[in-house]
Amino acid sequence: MYVNHTSLTIIDILTRRSYSQRREIAFEYEKRSKKDMITALKGALSGSLEAVILGLMKSTAQYDASEIKGSIKGLGTDEETLIEMVCSRSAEELVEIKRVYKELFKKELEKDVAGDTSGDFRSLLLALAKRDEPSNIVDYEKIDQDARALYEAGVKRKGTDVATWITIMSERSVPHLQKVFDRYKSYSPYDMQESIRKEVKGDLEKSFLTLVECFENKQQYFANRLSEAMKGKSAKEKVVTRIVVSRCEVDLMKIRTEFKKLNQKSLYQTITKVLLSLCGGDD
Repeated sequence: MYVNHTSLTIIDILTRRSYSQRREIAFEYEKRSKKDMITALKGALSGSLEAVILGLMKSTAQYDASEIKGSIKGLGTDEETLIEMVCSRSAEELVEIKRVYKELFKKELEKDVAGDTSGDFRSLLLALAKRDEPSNIVDYEKIDQDARALYEAGVKRKGTDVATWITIMSERSVPHLQKVFDRYKSYSPYDMQESIRKEVKGDLEKSFLTLVECFENKQQYFANRLSEAMKGKSAKEKVVTRIVVSRCEVDLMKIRTEFKKLNQKSLYQTITKVLLSLCGGDD
């Protein structure tokens, strides 16, 4: 992984600036050189470095919208990316992502997701995408009711009433659901995550688990994803790139703290080690 002087300059300048500063740099570059900076960056970079730098030239919502589009474009769906992008984003973030998605691709995000998924998995993603009222309301009268409803729709019965799970998890606020999951333990012998693993499988299981992990501690969810992506020899560069780029102006500092708690070493050290091992040695 040879990095030339031009690449080092690009890295040094663009990774140390905020998105709005990077946009100003692009504007000045185009004014002075009469050339498009994105095109110039594509010409100067390649591979993972190109993916990171081009990602940084987009706003967080533009980047997220592009990643969702990429996950459902062409043959087959990249469910792993789609689940991460939709189930880990707040209602507020999704409102902005939907607006930008329509602006960029002239299509409704919900329609594209509906056309590429099916069954309960589709119902859950669409219910999450339709949320448009970010809320922190805790309805104390409904905490017990919701906890019991989740239990009775899953662990208590034969088969799972997925529709009830979807309704509660897509229509309640995060602080409310945190209290519901806590109360849930007084009804069920299993916590919410264990219940999900017992009741549903495949993409639906991954989606519900992502939701619950993010409701409980979103930064820990991302730290776990990064740990998994960098385990073993087949490091998932795309996952690492996506999380670092998409969260760098949102909550990356908190993710770094959670990562260190989990792994006893910093995210910086781990990424450096992974990149060095991908090089296969010093020349």
